[in-house]
Amino acid sequence: QVQLVESGGGLVQAGGSLRLSCKASGRTFSRCATGWFRQVPGKEREFVAAISWSDDNTYYADSVKGRFTISRDNAKNTVYLEMNSLKPEDTAVYYCAADLYGLGYPDITGEAYDYWGQGTQVTVSS
Repeated sequence: QVQLVESGGGLVQAGGSLRLSCKASGRTFSRCATGWFRQVPGKEREFVAAISWSDDNTYYADSVKGRFTISRDNAKNTVYLEMNSLKPEDTAVYYCAADLYGLGYPDITGEAYDYWGQGTQVTVSS
């Protein structure tokens, strides 16, 4: 079992930065591909970024490429999402998800992920 807890969300002005953290419990997390998704009420969940477990390969949605960086620290059982040059359209609840053994990497639909966190709100003001 893997439990995920996101943190680091908040209110920031456009152009600002935030770093989200996804802290995992469970010894198998180091063998999980991890993804970040976001969702706005009334809209479908949107893929943001993913990182593999085997070689730290990364994959990004076009909308965040060049602005967001996903990374992982297996010693801390944590995956990060560094978000720079934030825009009002980045406002959403951000979720991290873990895909055990990364069988679906890079899954952008969310269907391959076995575990999900509870989400953290990011609000970008204009």
